[in-house]
Amino acid sequence: MRIGELARRTGVSERALRYYEEQGLLTPQRRPSGYRAYADADVAVVRRIRILLGAGLNTAQILEILPCIVDEDGWLTPDCPELVDGLVRQRNRIDEAIGELKATRANLDTLIGAERRASR
Repeated sequence: MRIGELARRTGVSERALRYYEEQGLLTPQRRPSGYRAYADADVAVVRRIRILLGAGLNTAQILEILPCIVDEDGWLTPDCPELVDGLVRQRNRIDEAIGELKATRANLDTLIGAERRASR
C-alpha cells in the first residue's frame, strides 16, 4: 500500500509516517518510481509506535525497544526481560515529573490564594 492508504488506515498523517521512516521506525520498500510501499504488517507497527509515544517514550527509545514489543490480543507486551527495567526507569522519571508539577501547582495555588485574600 502507498503512504496515503497507510495514513488512512492508521489515522496518522503522512508527515508523521515520513518522520517515523526518518527515525528508522518504519522501513517501507521503494518502488522503481520512488514511491513508498508499505506492507499490511506496517499498520500494526504504526499502532505500536503510537502507543509507545503515548506512554512517553521518544522515538530513539522506541527504535531500541520496538523489536522487543509483542502485540498479544491488542495488548503490547515486552518480550525481552531487559526491556522491563528500562520501562520502569521511564515510569519513575514520569513519577518524578508529576511530583514536580504538583509542587509547582501548589505554589501557584498559594499565590492565587494570596492574591484573592489581598483583593478582599
